[in-house]
Parts: sequence; structure tokens; C-alpha cells
Amino acid sequence: MKKILSLLLAGLAGTVLAHAETRTITIGLVAKSQGNPVFQAARVGAQDAAKELSAKYKMNIKIDWRTPNEEDAQKQAEAIEQLVLAGAEGISVSCSDANKLTDAINSAVNNGVPVATFDSDAPASKRFVTYGVDDIECGIQTMSELAKIMKGKGIIAVLAGNPNAPNLQKRVQGVKQEAAKYPGITIRDVYYHKETPQDAAAKIEQVMQANPDITGWALIGGWPLFTENALKWQPGTVQCVSVDALPAQLAYIRSGHVPVLLGQQCYEWGHRTVELLIEKIVDKKNPPAVKEISALIPVTKDNLESYAKNWAKWLPN
Repeated sequence: MKKILSLLLAGLAGTVLAHAETRTITIGLVAKSQGNPVFQAARVGAQDAAKELSAKYKMNIKIDWRTPNEEDAQKQAEAIEQLVLAGAEGISVSCSDANKLTDAINSAVNNGVPVATFDSDAPASKRFVTYGVDDIECGIQTMSELAKIMKGKGIIAVLAGNPNAPNLQKRVQGVKQEAAKYPGITIRDVYYHKETPQDAAAKIEQVMQANPDITGWALIGGWPLFTENALKWQPGTVQCVSVDALPAQLAYIRSGHVPVLLGQQCYEWGHRTVELLIEKIVDKKNPPAVKEISALIPVTKDNLESYAKNWAKWLPN
């Protein structure tokens, strides 16, 4: 009888232990906007990381996607607050406006929820890590590629998005810094717009009608190239280099309108920040540096088809 009882107790203890070990961790993911494919890819990356790490750590890691339909820093701040109240143990966010998000990030951290940023940082906040391109270098690289194609001469326009986004401010700074090295290049202006493909394409058309002498465009985000026929000129008559290399954008390399795209590793925005958060939450491990730089990948006609295969993984739908 004692033996049976001890076996039953051992089995019960094992069951309790097994249940105790199956921990569930929820990671909140707050991108800038639902419709932008770069953030859809980040979501897939986060979900893939959650699956891989669930198996590695023998726990249940879930992604809670709380991204506004369109860019809205106030809604992002509210999403962070809601995630903390809902019991998320970590949050990854791409900041539409650092000033509006810093308090929300700090509040989450003060409540014991670590926050990572990706793509667009809130440098004055208590986030423990930021992952993405070096934005000044991104602007420099965009301008450098454009200057090479234009042989150091011409009038260029810079297309930016939300003027309050700190990552875009730095990219514009990088473009101007690099352009200053070329006495034959003049920047006509920096043009801002709502970060939707339609607004971006309309802005380019409007600027070209008012400034037909523009011979080059530095697109520090790929917004207009998410639509068809956004660039109304004949291929080669106006040069264009763009950040991002999404499936819709690749068509512009094929048509000859855009000789170089600079691909951000947007799938990794989600994948890597979830890894960093789980390492911090479970292993109590901090990254070696607050900034983890993700390199831009130049895409041209030479590597276009091999690069395009990535999207089958990054955007399976």
C-alpha cells in the first residue's frame, strides 16, 4: 500500500512539475502600421522566433500583435500600456514618434516589462536594446549609390515619410552629409508625406510636375514603389535609389526604373528582437551593446532573382 501511495505521489508530483515547467510568455509586437509589408515581414519573423524558442526553452511563447492600422504614435503608446495590463512579459516596438512613446516605454520598464525597439528607436527611453540599420549610414549609402549612378552631377529630390520619425530624420541627415561631397549635385528639397504608397506616389508626381529639372531621387523609404507605375518617367531619364527591397519594389529593378534597392532585414526586426527579449526574460542576459546594427543588402539586376526567393519565407501569404 505504501509503495502504491508513494508511486501515486511521485506521479502527481511529476504532473505538477510538468505543468509548472510549461511556462507561457507573451511578447507584444507594436509596429508602425498594419499595411506596410516590412512590418508584415517583421510579424512573420517574430512568430517564427516564438516557435523556435518555444521548442528550445520547452515553453509556450506567444506573439501579441498590437499595431495600428495606420501610423499613430498615440495608438502605439496605448498599445504598450494595454500590453502591460494584459500581462505581456516583453515588448518590441517600432516608434512612429520617439517623443510620444518614451513615457509609455519607460512606464512599461518601470513595471518590470523589458522593451526592445526596432527600425525606429526612442533613444531617450529605458529600452534595453534597439535593432535595425544605422540610419545615418543608411542615408549615406542611399546617396552614395545615387551619386555613383548620376556620375556626381544633377538635381536630386529626397523622399521621406513622417517628419517626426527619428529614423527618417537621421536618414535625411545622412543623405545631406554624403551629398555635400559632390559639388555637382544639388538637393532641391526633402519631401514628406503620409507613409502610404498612394500618398508617396502622388507626392513624387506632384514634385516632378513642379520641378521637371529633377534628375535623381533618393527614397529613404520604399513607399511609392509598393504601387504599380509610381515612377512616370522613361527608365534611365531620372535615376532613383530606394531603401527597402520588397516584392513590389523588385519590379522597378526589372523595368530599369531603379538600378539599386537597399534591402532592410525586416524579417529579422521581429525575429531578432524576440530572441533578445527571451534571452533577457528567461536567461537574464543583456546584449553586449544597446545598438545592434543590421546591414543593408544592395539588390541590383545581378542578384535580384536570388534575393526575391527570401520573400517566399518572409511573406508566405
